[in-house]
Amino acid sequence: MTNGFSLNRRHLLVSGVAVAGLGLVPKPARAQSAPVKVAGIYTVPVEQQWVSRIHKAAQAAQQRGEIEYTFSENTSNTDYPRVMREYAEGGAQLIVGEVFGVEQEAREVATDYPETAFLMGSSFMPDDALANFGVFDNYIQDASYLTGIVAGAMTKSGNIGMVGGFPIPEVNRLMHAFMAGVREMRPDARFQISFIGSWFDPPKAKETALAMIESGADVMYAERFGVSDAAKEKGVLAIGNVIDTQADYPETVVASALWHFEPTLSAALAKVKAGEFQAANFGLYSYMKEGGASLAPFGTFEGKIPQEALDMIASKSAAIKDGSLEVEVDDSEPKAS
Repeated sequence: MTNGFSLNRRHLLVSGVAVAGLGLVPKPARAQSAPVKVAGIYTVPVEQQWVSRIHKAAQAAQQRGEIEYTFSENTSNTDYPRVMREYAEGGAQLIVGEVFGVEQEAREVATDYPETAFLMGSSFMPDDALANFGVFDNYIQDASYLTGIVAGAMTKSGNIGMVGGFPIPEVNRLMHAFMAGVREMRPDARFQISFIGSWFDPPKAKETALAMIESGADVMYAERFGVSDAAKEKGVLAIGNVIDTQADYPETVVASALWHFEPTLSAALAKVKAGEFQAANFGLYSYMKEGGASLAPFGTFEGKIPQEALDMIASKSAAIKDGSLEVEVDDSEPKAS
């Protein structure tokens, strides 16, 4: 089920501060075997990159018979608490969404429904005083780092353009990881960085990217939709983020860092079914070693990426997966060079 609420995007100003902690939703008399009733609440269309990964994982779980899934998209931040209450009152056992713009209000709602599990995209950590509110984020810095190695090998000018939505942690950490990867191959690389102030404005993202290409960028980091369109139009390369868009840009998108929400959702569902849902940081399931991130297949660029880069990617990937390499998580705003 979808509801037609007015469109609004996550924004920079978040409220409420929480500290890391751990708590438990009270155990039911016995573990659950029936499908879990799951509701998704999204501030953007389910086609949007970030949310699409959550929606895809939930649909797959429903097809397997693990959950009963309903969702609302395009929910404004002002309406978000009401929709949360509506689903909780309606019997949802697990409510999934993203509360970057309504941190405090969402946590206040959760306190009124202690028997409902909430799994929310958040810039903050869980609070041990709010046992039923788990958090997650797209910690795919491992895969972003690997795409940076590709970009560093493919650039000729050493001038890299980067277009993001807002300079918040879930964007910043991926940009920093990408830049670190680029420097593995091109220590002298220069970066143009701009944020468009929107989560979904392809025309503005394209316009920003075109300006960077005019200023010499020959590889674009496409954190937002619209950047790859500019790269295609100007005949330069692009690096994808969260989803694989190479099928739409076969001569443009050379590599992408993919986010897989399935491990995060599976971990949360297991806890709900056992009556042991924890107010924990489920974002750890986005790490590559947990199966939450990967480097997309190179597809049309097979054989076009220098072997030196491929060898480095293979060795770095193995080190990430066995835990001997930890890609730095840097949430500070990246700066142009």
